[in-house]
Order: sequence, then structure tokens, then C-alpha cells
Amino acid sequence: MLSYQHAYHTGNFADVQKHLTLCVVTNHLLRKESAITYVDTHAGRGLYPLATKETQRLQEYREGIWPLWQARQRLTDPLLSHWLTMLERAQPVASELTHYPGSPWWLAYSLREQDQLKLFELHPGEHEHLRTQMLPQQAQRIYGDGLAGMCGLVPVATPRLCVLIDPSYERKEEYQEVADTAIYTLAKARHGIVLIWYPLLPAGHHCTLLARLKESGIRKIWRSELQLHAPSEQGRGMYGSGMLVINPPWGIDERLAAAMAHITPLLGGECGYRAEWLVEE
Repeated sequence: MLSYQHAYHTGNFADVQKHLTLCVVTNHLLRKESAITYVDTHAGRGLYPLATKETQRLQEYREGIWPLWQARQRLTDPLLSHWLTMLERAQPVASELTHYPGSPWWLAYSLREQDQLKLFELHPGEHEHLRTQMLPQQAQRIYGDGLAGMCGLVPVATPRLCVLIDPSYERKEEYQEVADTAIYTLAKARHGIVLIWYPLLPAGHHCTLLARLKESGIRKIWRSELQLHAPSEQGRGMYGSGMLVINPPWGIDERLAAAMAHITPLLGGECGYRAEWLVEE
């Protein structure tokens, strides 16, 4: 299935959690000079104007990035302030929130001359949007299956590897496929950092992903979840967002917890955040 288009969900609470986590990881990686290969297995369009009919249909950004943007002048957390400053630089007019950047933009922002960026996108329409985005020369746009493509890339030529796996999970089999891809990648690149996003849905299919990784023998897996509200009694709709970071940088838990302490009150009274080790060495 290739029906999913992220434009309908641009800038929602899950994007906030995902891209803030990506930001803290890339900031840590930039402390060293050695080259990095970044891989985004499900890149999407790269940059999303909020005025498009797709985004305006659901306006999910109003329960995500919008309240943070409105409060940005009084948010003092260092990580959150840095991330929102980066967001300002994605705007044609810095004082107005008119665009939300997807993961290709956030990754490209951190690229240095020695780094590489591989962007996979299988949806033809989304890939065409991605192809038109202005990105650094080191960014390679690849029209193809990101999970298969990831397995074909490892081991990479650079000393370090950072992977974001962020599928739509249109098929429940994807949870198993994502786990298998992460396990294969780390077998070939043991010290690589792998970030995996997953939705919290009433059906609980993410438990397949968590269980497969937990039994895989991977030794360091950190897990965080942002729950926007309680699950629907009708058993429909995403009520929360999860992130896994395999081989997480030291201190990621404390930095994100501090940022989330500022974010959750802005997202509503029911919103909550928790983090723990899924597997700890």
C-alpha cells in the first residue's frame, strides 16, 4: 500500500517528539569530526507548507508545533530553544510559522562536508516533491524501498552511521519488517545509532516491534512515549507516539525529559511523557 501522505499530519505531536529526538542525537554526533552517514528510510516530501489543502484538512499541527511556536519566546530549555531556532530558519519569514520541515530537512541542516545523507522514498508523488527540494550536495534522493535499501547500504563507508526508520505502518507486517531491518543493520554496523518511530494505536501492534527487538540480543535500546490523550473507546485513532533509540548517546534521556517537561503542558491536560530502557546493557 502506498496511500499514506504525511502532509495530512504535518507538524503534529508525533513530529515534535520524533524531530526533537533526532535533533538531540545529531547534536551529539557533531561533537566529533569523523564522518557520518545519515539514512532516512521513509523521507517524505522534505518540507511542508502548512497552507496546503492536505495539511489544512486535519490541522494536526495545532495540537503539535503550533502551541510550541506561540510560546517559543518564554521556553528556556536549551534543547527546545535550539530546536525552535532551527525551525525559524526553515521559514521564509522568520517570525511566521508557514512551513514545517520533515526529517530530510532536519538531517540536511546538520550535514558537514564529510557527511553523507541517503533519503529513501517509495511513494512516487512524495518522491517527486522531495526531488524538488533544495538540499545539500551530499544528500542523495533514492526512489525505492527504504528498508530494503538500508540493508543494501551496510556496512557504510563512513566511520559512523545514524538511521531514522519512520514508516507509515499501513500494514501490520511492517512492525516485524522494521525490527528485522534494525537487527540486520546493527549486525553489519554494531555501533550505529538507529532511531525508530512507532504509533500508539488501540490495537497495540507496536508490541510486536518491541518484543522482537527485546529478544534480538541488541544490548542498548532506549524507549520514550508521548501520549496525547487516552485511547479512544471506539478503538480508533493514534493516541500517542513512540520513539526507540538503539545505541543512544549518553545523556539523551535527561535532555529530552527536560524538554518534554516544557512541552507536555502546552499540548493539553491529558498529555503525558514517559521514558525507560527497553534493553539496558
